[in-house]
Amino acid sequence: MRDMGRTETVHGFRSAFGTWSEEQTGFPAAVVEAALGHIKGDKVEAAYKRGDILMKRRKLMEAWAVYTGMPKVEGELRKLRA
Repeated sequence: MRDMGRTETVHGFRSAFGTWSEEQTGFPAAVVEAALGHIKGDKVEAAYKRGDILMKRRKLMEAWAVYTGMPKVEGELRKLRA
């Protein structure tokens, strides 16, 4: 971010995303937490949760893109770093 001349922080982005998803969407908390990369529970619980709920996370991120005004990209991933 600094290299791009920006002053925003990663924490600020994560906080904004978490607040928006909680207050403005109906996505389950587990999907939001997975999108944020948060791991909940102990080792036993983690052992049973083997899925990545990828399609649910994708729908959440598409909703975030609409909210933030980002253009939708079909069928490809964007690199965040050059």
